[in-house]
Amino acid sequence: MRKLTAVVAILPLMVSCSATLAANVTTSDEAHQQYRGMTTGSMTQFPRNHMFDGIQLTETQRQRMRDLMQQTRHERPSVDITDLETLHELTTADQFNVAAYRAELEKIAQAEVERQLEFARVRHQMYQQLTPAQRAVLEQNYQQRMHELRER
Repeated sequence: MRKLTAVVAILPLMVSCSATLAANVTTSDEAHQQYRGMTTGSMTQFPRNHMFDGIQLTETQRQRMRDLMQQTRHERPSVDITDLETLHELTTADQFNVAAYRAELEKIAQAEVERQLEFARVRHQMYQQLTPAQRAVLEQNYQQRMHELRER
């Protein structure tokens, strides 16, 4: 039950973050300008959004990454409004149906898992576009973020 509650609580955040990630693929300078006003906790809350920060991309790489994200965005809608309507109807019904609500939540959670797998596949394809030197910078940035997370 705790896992299910966690999925429901995190789902809106994941949806908004995934939509934001899909909408923008930026270079490191653009990303730092975009996130400058955010708290430092944003990197630790959603580390996957910062995977390519600090990597200087060529214009060709940048265009390939944009194309990958745009293709993914068009293949799959970010939110199924029907699911949200169903949850609302179940919440406002005269009798609370735990089994129906649980089934709907599990359906939503499974769709979110599938979407996150798709984004992971795209990030992998993006990683494959990097040169060995860019991969080394990415690994160094990753190790630094993990070190910061462990310190907390």
